[in-house]
Amino acid sequence: MNDELRNSNVENTERNENNGKERPKRSFNFYWIYGIIILVILSINLFNYTGGVVPIDPTEYQKMLEAGDVERIVVVNEQQVRVFIKKDRLAQPPHKDKIKDSFSGPNTVGPHYVFNIGSSNFEKDRLVEGAESHGVGYRYEKQDNFGREILQWVLFIGIMIAIWMFVMRRIGGGGGPGGQIFNIGKSRAQVFEGGKSTNVTFNDVAGLAEAKEELQEIVDFLKNPKRYTDMGAKIPKGALLVGPPGTGKTLLAKAIAGEANVPFFSLSGSDFVEMFVGVGASRVRDLFKQAKEKAPAIIFIDEIDAIGRARGRSVSMGANDERENTLNQLLTEMDGFGTNSGVILLGATNRADVLDRALLRPGRFDRQIFVDMPDLNERADILKVHLKPLKLDLTVDVEFLARQTPGFSGADLANICNEAALIAVRKKKSTVDKQDFLDAVDRVIGGLEKKNKIITTEEKRAIAFHEAGHATVSWLVEHASPLVKVTIVPRGRSLGAAWYLPDERHLTTAEQMMDEMCAALGGRAAEDVMYGKVSTGALSDLEKVTKQAYAMVTMYGLNERVGNISYYDSSGQSEYSFGKPYSEHTAQTIDEEVSKLVEGQYQRAKHILSENKDKLTALATQLLEKEVIFKEDLEKIFGDRPFQKREDAPATNGHHKAPEVDSTPASTAGTTTE
Repeated sequence: MNDELRNSNVENTERNENNGKERPKRSFNFYWIYGIIILVILSINLFNYTGGVVPIDPTEYQKMLEAGDVERIVVVNEQQVRVFIKKDRLAQPPHKDKIKDSFSGPNTVGPHYVFNIGSSNFEKDRLVEGAESHGVGYRYEKQDNFGREILQWVLFIGIMIAIWMFVMRRIGGGGGPGGQIFNIGKSRAQVFEGGKSTNVTFNDVAGLAEAKEELQEIVDFLKNPKRYTDMGAKIPKGALLVGPPGTGKTLLAKAIAGEANVPFFSLSGSDFVEMFVGVGASRVRDLFKQAKEKAPAIIFIDEIDAIGRARGRSVSMGANDERENTLNQLLTEMDGFGTNSGVILLGATNRADVLDRALLRPGRFDRQIFVDMPDLNERADILKVHLKPLKLDLTVDVEFLARQTPGFSGADLANICNEAALIAVRKKKSTVDKQDFLDAVDRVIGGLEKKNKIITTEEKRAIAFHEAGHATVSWLVEHASPLVKVTIVPRGRSLGAAWYLPDERHLTTAEQMMDEMCAALGGRAAEDVMYGKVSTGALSDLEKVTKQAYAMVTMYGLNERVGNISYYDSSGQSEYSFGKPYSEHTAQTIDEEVSKLVEGQYQRAKHILSENKDKLTALATQLLEKEVIFKEDLEKIFGDRPFQKREDAPATNGHHKAPEVDSTPASTAGTTTE
């Protein structure tokens, strides 16, 4: 296998070097057929063309005969009569106006007119008698049209063949891969080889150092296989890129296509899916057949979960047979009975939990590369890439922007840079400054401002106290996220919002989660404290708190009564089960504990706000005046936060794997409407 890889690399290198020297072969242009057909039609028209001959009626011929204009007539095949006019009469009416010039000039030779007679002998005798009585010569001619009829039939058959070829070419998808009927079982992969590249390298991928290191090793193996084969190492058969959306999985694949000097096949998992039975498996076979012919080669399947879902999970019997057949064929091609030398498979998905275990085993996907959300330093590197094409002001600090965007993916950061540029253009600025980026972050998180939304004075005052309640409680509890700003300007579906900057932590304690729940319930608690009644404005807060409380009890084992039990299923099997993994008594206990948790934090929030009612009122009043207040305004009213941020992280013993929870870039707790 290693010798084959070396030989194939040499052949590919020679083929790439000779690509610039060899002349590209010109393919046959199908439109030449149309040109030939047009020429044949014109030729037939020329054969039938008798320049300047005018069709007339027998009555008109009779008038010309009586006027003495006719010189002679010729009867062709006893049906067609050709009339020759005397030369001295051609310049006189009505012949002057009727007879047209031919290509070679005026029609002086003739025939000048033509008409048909019937097959009866009476008409023939009458024609002859008329010619003899006026001294006009006549004669009969016999013409054979056999060759012309053959040519017409050949032309007709040729046109039918051309139309049939045109239709079949269209149905077949233009003769290339991916046709709709005759090529339906062919692979739809986009191939990068022979100088064709994505123009993306690993230098264009910011962050993701660990993922790039593993993928660069595969590329280096393809470029320099001897270094690894001398050590006895084998090339990995497959690598699976796993991570949340927008983290750069497809970008890494583009970089591999740009770096590796081997054929690169790129397609999506949905390209195998078709309504016809057996098409998916046929496309998998054709894809690997093409890749083996050009080995060593790389196949990249984006969103591989479209065909790689675990088998046997269908609710309705036989609903996924076609998809499972496609997966079975893929498993066989990757590592089956036959050899699969020199073909590396790359996959990308954000749903690794639903993939079939047979697909994930070593020998098929030897490596699972996790492409996670970027950390602080990686966000700074990503921002530097996306800030290059922008005209930046001196006030823009990349490190500051990186700190303001925790939990943002690479796609989110690219979107923020673009939004900031659009905002600067909208404000008719010459450069993009710091405030444009802050506005872009607000735009991405909360939506577009709706300053013209009609809100009554009472509603606006209630919204102000609601948001002030969030800000007050989050300022006075220890583990709540630091406040950035509070606004009562409507954004998206929210009538107001409070922005926080959450810490980038990997472990969360029960105290931290309860403080976050208390801060989220501060808005409704403020309405209760100030007005003695609550509104529907806390919908998003209640949704967030309820999910968090159920996660504490059922997933993280943070409740004493339920105990150290987790009902979280990381394999995704519970998605297809009909029953709960606990009894009805346990379900009642869970509901009671969740209710106790939420109500306890709600009463705690009310207690905090009741003790600081004057400061809450001052904050709400200032919010009504300015509409937007920042951290500095809270410091003037409340003073410094009573709790200092702990710098030391808790020690961990062992490995912990937590499920994905709410990864909103910046937490928003605001008044929402249905």
